[in-house]
Amino acid sequence: MENRRIAAKAHRPQSHPAPNRAVVVGGGISGLLAAKDLQAAGFQVSIYEAATTWGGCVASHEVAGVVLDAGAESFATRNTAVADLATELGLGAQLTTPNPAGAWVWLAEGPVPLPRTGILGIPSDLSAPEVRAALGASGVLRAALDAKMPVSIGTTEAVSSVAELVRARMGKRVLERLVAPVVAGVHSADPEVLDIDVVAPGLRAGIREHGSLAAAVAAQRAVGSKPGSAVGGLVGGMHSLVTALVADLRSSGVSMHAGHRINAVYRGDTDPEQTPPQRKYDGGAPPPWIVDWQHGTDSGFESAGVLVLATDGPTAVKLLGVELPHILDFMPATGPDIRLVTLVVDVPELDSEPRGTGVLVAPEVEGIKAKALTHATAKWDWLADSTGPGTHVLRLSYGRAGVKASDAVRLTPSTPKEEDLLPTALADASTLLGIEISEADLLGSDVVRWRGALPFAAVGHQAKMARIHALANEVPGLVLTGGWMHGNGLAAVVSGTRRQIRAAVDASRRL
Repeated sequence: MENRRIAAKAHRPQSHPAPNRAVVVGGGISGLLAAKDLQAAGFQVSIYEAATTWGGCVASHEVAGVVLDAGAESFATRNTAVADLATELGLGAQLTTPNPAGAWVWLAEGPVPLPRTGILGIPSDLSAPEVRAALGASGVLRAALDAKMPVSIGTTEAVSSVAELVRARMGKRVLERLVAPVVAGVHSADPEVLDIDVVAPGLRAGIREHGSLAAAVAAQRAVGSKPGSAVGGLVGGMHSLVTALVADLRSSGVSMHAGHRINAVYRGDTDPEQTPPQRKYDGGAPPPWIVDWQHGTDSGFESAGVLVLATDGPTAVKLLGVELPHILDFMPATGPDIRLVTLVVDVPELDSEPRGTGVLVAPEVEGIKAKALTHATAKWDWLADSTGPGTHVLRLSYGRAGVKASDAVRLTPSTPKEEDLLPTALADASTLLGIEISEADLLGSDVVRWRGALPFAAVGHQAKMARIHALANEVPGLVLTGGWMHGNGLAAVVSGTRRQIRAAVDASRRL
């Protein structure tokens, strides 16, 4: 690395690049979108991605001849950011909503329908039959106290976990039987350590505005006009969004570099040989950013007036260590290690959709290793139409974070090894769906592993992100974006990225 720094000093540009040049590091949705918006604003943009494919967690794979989402397969509709982007890219006609039948939750005593008018499993309608079935009479009575509580309960603390808020306002039964399974299935985390303001932004403010947690959930759910519409999707899969974005970037002239690892980023006025590296910027025209890349045995450097880091959090912080050594003190936690097992099966009995669109598993349930099962052909009509009667796509997820921070970044000890996941998934699917599914029914399968792909938004995460953002703002031309900055899910990432890029464009125009 030291030799590369010396080479960098010898070869880096001695003159400032055109101020409208930008480099984006990271080719997930956030990086692709940043490149699109910067190019549209008049920048000359290059984008670098270490993997050989684009899209990050919005990936695809082919199983039994069917092209399926290997990562994100839906988006939250709490804002219109994803739908607006899809429309911009010519995919508006492909926007769709899932089967409103909704999912089930598997409790210690067995499966019950999951409330269809909730957020994170928090119900908005305590009179709904599925809420009564899950909570029982005593649980509903305790949850109903939420409407009689002062709005200050759960809303005045600087930070709060999901569990703290739900327990205070609706009680332990709502937390354990509804919220914990949803949070584990969606965020691979324990509600005791997950920051409510990150995973459900605006919910605590909604309590103060609408008078109760249930009312706040109902207000946020109102964005979706019918049960089951809190999420949306795209006909053909969410990976079609990546395909359209990549095509848009190529046609607009963005310089795209897949399979390029970034070894270092620093300012043109930084001497990387000093310990610690010394920066000499004292006003005037900001010096360029230098991006040190490697592609196989080839390597090189590019300079730009604007640098966008759209990687995961730990990678971004490490890269910025040369320029901003203090940022290393705020290194975010790595996300949980998750495996997704996709099964394509020939089981006509599943045409009856025995568990709706899938099943979430409560953490205390014994004998089931999966934390969630998605019955994809029951959830999405377009997928069922493409596979035909009798053929079904099931997706099971493994890997759940624990209460301890040290448990939040790895699979639990009881989770099976990757080579054991196929028989485990078949056994779990049989139990969860109530229909025997054997290896003889398999048309195809695949295991996709996501190492730390989901940022872990523990309590205090927002304050840490604010400190990182403040440090980054000290250096002109630097933009940090991605799920670790904006929160999990496409809705948060798309809206947050566009907000950051607008601010960067405005700042560059003021220089």
